[in-house]
Amino acid sequence: MSSSSGLIDEAPLTAFHKKLTLYSSGGPFIDGFAIAIIGFTWATMGKSFTVTSADKGMIAAAVLVGIFVGGGVFGWVTDRVGRHVMYILDLLALALFSVLSFFATEVWHLIVLRFLIGMAIGADYPIATSLLAEYLPSRYRGRMLGATFVVWAVGATAAPVVAIICTNLAGDAAWRWMLASAAVFAVGTLIMRLGTPESPRWLINKGRVEEADRSIKQVYGPEYGVEHLGEPEPEHRVTLASVFRPPYLTRTLFVSLFWMCQVIPLLSIYSFSFDILAKVGLTGNGAEVFLAALFVVGGVPGLFLVDKIGRKALLVYTFAGIALIWGVAGLVPGLPFILVFGAICAFALLSGASNFLEIVYPNELFPTEVRATAVGIGTAASRIGAAVAVYLMPFALDHGVNWVLLAGAAISVVGLAVTIAWGVETAGRSLSDASGRSQNDSTTPTNTTLSALEAKP
Repeated sequence: MSSSSGLIDEAPLTAFHKKLTLYSSGGPFIDGFAIAIIGFTWATMGKSFTVTSADKGMIAAAVLVGIFVGGGVFGWVTDRVGRHVMYILDLLALALFSVLSFFATEVWHLIVLRFLIGMAIGADYPIATSLLAEYLPSRYRGRMLGATFVVWAVGATAAPVVAIICTNLAGDAAWRWMLASAAVFAVGTLIMRLGTPESPRWLINKGRVEEADRSIKQVYGPEYGVEHLGEPEPEHRVTLASVFRPPYLTRTLFVSLFWMCQVIPLLSIYSFSFDILAKVGLTGNGAEVFLAALFVVGGVPGLFLVDKIGRKALLVYTFAGIALIWGVAGLVPGLPFILVFGAICAFALLSGASNFLEIVYPNELFPTEVRATAVGIGTAASRIGAAVAVYLMPFALDHGVNWVLLAGAAISVVGLAVTIAWGVETAGRSLSDASGRSQNDSTTPTNTTLSALEAKP
């Protein structure tokens, strides 16, 4: 097979790419929704059975522990059995466990079900984003992959809206309807995903050339085939163990740590947004809707900048901004509530501008053989750190919002240092090049870059 042309990397953006981006956004949407909705259930849940602060922490953290397990396990499974079959099964599981949450009668029921929901969500990140990354042209990859994760904030924004509707219509049973409502989004996403072709990159990697040829023809037309894919034969095979050895070890650590430093403050804020805003004198659901919407607004300039200034620079600027703003706000005692709220809003904008890099970076930094595994490892590492933080959040709030801000600032400083030390720029590079089949982590590739091949519009 020729290695001098690259149909996928050099193709124009087509309707297929846009649809696949939309379908792949379903998982992040449900993730944002499921994490944010829990914060609105406490008031009515407490009327069904006793829920202590420790119970709240465990219920909120359970979904994150589930994502840790689901991402770590099913990323590896996806690299073994394929993207397409897992692309469907994880949504079936998510819908089922969401419906079962409606019937919970004790705290431990919710802890178990939220854990299982988290497993399904964690599975979807490596499944959907790996499939999408392996179809996207290189010049659109950052923007389109990023768009799927901006939808995370759209899901989180939908949560307070659904919470308002459920509260008005269901009264004391509102929490049950809130938790079960995720099934509606899961089924809708599942229906859209039916018929999506398997990744030709993965099929070729597994030696299933005829199936890869059919996938290419389905997407690009009958005049194209595997001979136009232009995937170079790997200089060395990359296995699961490889991601924990040089040269990929540094990339694995970078992805895991920067992802963790982004999501710890983000998920802590979302899981307890109602309580946090109440601490600064804001009650009602309007403030939560506004705050959630800011994450979406922040994503717009981020998607524009990610290919202009690069992935690494965008991450550096946003980590530095959050550390500075939250550090100052946390150190000043008795700060007026409007300034504390302003600091939280600034975080929402800055976080929204770069948190989609959690999806872009791992998909670009690792080759086909372990791409889903690497995304799963990043997902898992980030969520286990966030689970601990979310569990501790109610206790931190008991001591005041300043402690929350200072902790978030310190975590952002760690993220900044990790990015400066280990960040690799991947903007504008083909997927084979960016995934580093070379023997070092230099930003200068040593393998042959795929040359242009104009695909059918």
